[in-house]
Amino acid sequence: MLRSRAVVRAIEPGNSALCAHCGAPVKFVARAQLRQVIANVYVDGTWDRVEHFHADCYVEAGEPYGDPAEKA
Repeated sequence: MLRSRAVVRAIEPGNSALCAHCGAPVKFVARAQLRQVIANVYVDGTWDRVEHFHADCYVEAGEPYGDPAEKA
């Protein structure tokens, strides 16, 4: 059975996602090299959606999909 999981990665130019915690855009900033958490969310073992978080917001939300893995 598949379960929800999260990964940390760089925010890329052109990203248009909204943070699932604060609702603000997860935006690329050229000189800041900010990180985001992306979670694949499964409901009853079936993929349901992807949620994006600012890295800080994911921690504030209590890491709802577990400790995120690092992705290069």
